[in-house]
Amino acid sequence: MAAYVIRRLLWLPVLLILISLVTFALGIYGPGDPVQVLLGLHARPDIVALVRKQYGFDQPFIVQYLNYMTNALQGNFGVSIVKYPGQSVSALLARRLPITIQLNLMATVWSLPLGVALGIFAALYRKSWLDVFVRALVVLGISLPIIGLMPTLSFAFSRQHVVGPLTIGPFLPVGGWQGMFAPTIVLPAFILGLGVLAVFTRQTRAAMIDVMNQDYVRTARAKGLKEWMVIVRHALRNALIPLITLLGFMIAGLFAGSFLVEAFYGIPGVGQLAYDSLTSREYYIIMAFTLMAAIIYVLINLLIDVVYGFVDPQIRYK
Repeated sequence: MAAYVIRRLLWLPVLLILISLVTFALGIYGPGDPVQVLLGLHARPDIVALVRKQYGFDQPFIVQYLNYMTNALQGNFGVSIVKYPGQSVSALLARRLPITIQLNLMATVWSLPLGVALGIFAALYRKSWLDVFVRALVVLGISLPIIGLMPTLSFAFSRQHVVGPLTIGPFLPVGGWQGMFAPTIVLPAFILGLGVLAVFTRQTRAAMIDVMNQDYVRTARAKGLKEWMVIVRHALRNALIPLITLLGFMIAGLFAGSFLVEAFYGIPGVGQLAYDSLTSREYYIIMAFTLMAAIIYVLINLLIDVVYGFVDPQIRYK
């Protein structure tokens, strides 16, 4: 296992070089010019050339790339040009990353265990009303787009509704960031976690139905084991293997969903920073965010491979 982990970590620099090279080339040769965005379309050409030289954009591509990567290895990802002029990109990410992690953690904490539990009950009571209800919930959760769900739920929970002589609401405050356990996190975390809930419910149900028909489950029952021991020790443990793979992709999907959720609710996390950077051509922030996302994705997949060995002792890495 240790040799496998070391080999995977040795591939990390190679992967980061390839990703950074492609992203850097798209930033240099892609449409739009961050200097032009900063100065405006009617800026004098000599001023544009002076600012471009100040940021090193007048140098050859390979020189710009090597300079950037040399500074990045030292923790220096440059400075913001347009949206946050003069501010360090490293400092911006350091302030905002904990907020995004907290938001995604709360979304995972409520949706993942509930999704697994609903999937188990749906599999155990297959073709019952509970199974039908859970499957309908799955279809609804997967079908609802985030971009339509956010304004709908915000309108429903954050406004006062007059019903005859009664005034109902508001139920929840919406917008801004007041901490991990503040009421303002409820709607963003619910919206982010809804997709996780739907996917894990569906996959857990399918995995449990498949496992419950295996010979070793019937053998465990024939030995006289209690039903909860059969489900937890034999069925669920083997059903978790495909779910662990899915978990890595879902975590990456949560960070992608944070773009829209953080931008809509004014949450000052990495998602909002990345959204603002893409719309304003913040060259250095886009590069830093891409590298950070690549590192997180590789490490999550490595962690999943390691967890495999604990969930299923038959899995061995060479």
